[in-house]
Amino acid sequence: MNMRKLTATALLTALAIVIPFAVFFKVVIPPYTATLGSHVPMFLSMLLGPQAAAMVGLGSALGFFLNLGPLVGARAFMHVFVGMAGAWLLRRGMPFPLVALITAPLHGILEVLVIMPFVEFDAYYLLVVTGVGTVLHHGVDAFISWIMINLLKKSRTLDLTRI
Repeated sequence: MNMRKLTATALLTALAIVIPFAVFFKVVIPPYTATLGSHVPMFLSMLLGPQAAAMVGLGSALGFFLNLGPLVGARAFMHVFVGMAGAWLLRRGMPFPLVALITAPLHGILEVLVIMPFVEFDAYYLLVVTGVGTVLHHGVDAFISWIMINLLKKSRTLDLTRI
């Protein structure tokens, strides 16, 4: 990993840790939470490769664990796998919007599987609130990320697609 990629990964990891504390636009239906922008570092790290995506996912898990507890931290740990899958798809030449679309159901399923052992089985709560809620949240943050990626492409110093 070169120095620019390492620096970008560290900055995105720091952002992933801080977002759960700093963003005030949250939807909380315990243990489901949706924090606007919390997936943006994950999406941006996908452009840097699987190792960067894994590090940023770990940072996200740490931030949510410290702010909202172990169950939400465990859900955020799924960002490691979603980010790595997205990075792998991007490396295969898929465009970012398609990667976001493909990883959305994976993200929802993983988060449902994480909370299943800890909550009473309720199909509506698990599938609709957590599963569909995660997919919708994933889509909103993917859109924010897509806008940021396109803005950053115009920057000579921070074009993540060229690091």
